[in-house]
Amino acid sequence: MPTYEYKCENCGRFERFEKITAEPLTECPTCKGKVHRVISAVGVIFKGSGFYITDNRSSEYKKAANEASKEKNSSDSKKAS
Repeated sequence: MPTYEYKCENCGRFERFEKITAEPLTECPTCKGKVHRVISAVGVIFKGSGFYITDNRSSEYKKAANEASKEKNSSDSKKAS
């Protein structure tokens, strides 16, 4: 179950474990004040391969892209001279 962060208008912030399908709280369990669910940042660590666009490119694609880059660079240098 994920941890959701709530902000109470009276007593501040608190966290609560809830099911994803659970309805958000509308009343603070401590002071019975009005609460709103807060969207907070999460820590994400990408480990291993497959997270970058270059990890999934085929060798044929990389070869074609490299050749296209070389052709563009050579045509740019001819225009400059």
